[in-house]
Amino acid sequence: MLRPASIDPVAQLRAERISARDNEDPCASLCTVASVDRDGLPHARTLVLRDVEEQLAIFGNRTSPKWQQMPEGTVVAVVVWLPSLSLQYRLRCTTRPVADHVVHASWQLRPATPKKLDWLYTHHQPQSTPVTDRAALLSLLESLDLPEPLIAPDTAAGLFLTPQVVERLDLNQPDGVHDRRHFERTDRGWLESVLVP
Repeated sequence: MLRPASIDPVAQLRAERISARDNEDPCASLCTVASVDRDGLPHARTLVLRDVEEQLAIFGNRTSPKWQQMPEGTVVAVVVWLPSLSLQYRLRCTTRPVADHVVHASWQLRPATPKKLDWLYTHHQPQSTPVTDRAALLSLLESLDLPEPLIAPDTAAGLFLTPQVVERLDLNQPDGVHDRRHFERTDRGWLESVLVP
């Protein structure tokens, strides 16, 4: 039975991700995103989940097959697992593009190797394509002619994730019965129901 929610589940997720980071939780900055390809086959991958302009966002490269599965307006499923808190969030999100200037600014926060990989994808070999072996890949990465200063390639991209449905599963209950709650975004705000776990 849906009723007005006592909390904003996205704000709660944000606060719990901060707590997980404080716990040095290795999953605090990650999520699993699921999409469907043009043949109807499901795909799931782990991505960095970022907070951008007070919204959830993911970043990637337009050469990637996953990016082609998530055009603007696509609905994706996202799972956030915070083992240090024994919490799982399942989200159903609509997507919209992050503005290029925000993508390029956020890109500067990436580690050096992913930056080089973005340039590799853009000018040499798209993401997910086969290589002879790992040694050939590493050699190609070392031989890249990178711009100075190092900036994001045009293929760098981002998507804002707007949760429409949130399920929060709290496994850390003293009585052993998991606390599972379902939230739906409506014109009147979030509605909530308690589910059998």
